[in-house]
Amino acid sequence: MPKTYDRAYFDKWYRNPRHSVASPTELRRKVAMVVAVAEYYLGRPIRNVLDVGCGEAPWRAPLRALRPGIAYRGLDASEYVVARYGRSRNIGWARFGQLAELRFDERFDLIVCTDVLHYLKPAEIRAGLVGIVDMLEGVAFLEAYTSKDDVAGDHDGFASRAPSWYLRNFREAGLLPCGSHCYLGPRLERRIAALERAQLA
Repeated sequence: MPKTYDRAYFDKWYRNPRHSVASPTELRRKVAMVVAVAEYYLGRPIRNVLDVGCGEAPWRAPLRALRPGIAYRGLDASEYVVARYGRSRNIGWARFGQLAELRFDERFDLIVCTDVLHYLKPAEIRAGLVGIVDMLEGVAFLEAYTSKDDVAGDHDGFASRAPSWYLRNFREAGLLPCGSHCYLGPRLERRIAALERAQLA
């Protein structure tokens, strides 16, 4: 049976202490790190964020705590999430691959996609990356885990790919790795030094 991202799923993996793999404190640190990286390369405070595969939008509150005026937009393929939080948390329905065609009237200083890519098929990843690069003004935080990682949490549907697979596909899409799951869009290429680029030996 295909996975269902309903309330029971989010209760288990995000709220049940027996299964949840990240604490609110860890999330706040992660968000602060990503915001700092984006603002370092942009040279200014971030103004807007696109959160792809956002789930119930756990990034929204810590982002707004750091930057109260930030414009947050989430996208998710869970009907439960959109029905329950679509209006209150500005979440629209979309699959990752639909980013190949989906566009908004602005580019984004930060695009977040966490804990999503390693559950997707290669063709959908490649399609969605086209849109991410096109809509990216600053930094993309693409948190994906690989065959080299000791992965905790939901293993159902996990695709164990080599790190080189992701780096190759990100590079072919036009993304520049700068460490800690962060990638610069082509518009910021001139701002990254050679030794800032994350590479596999």
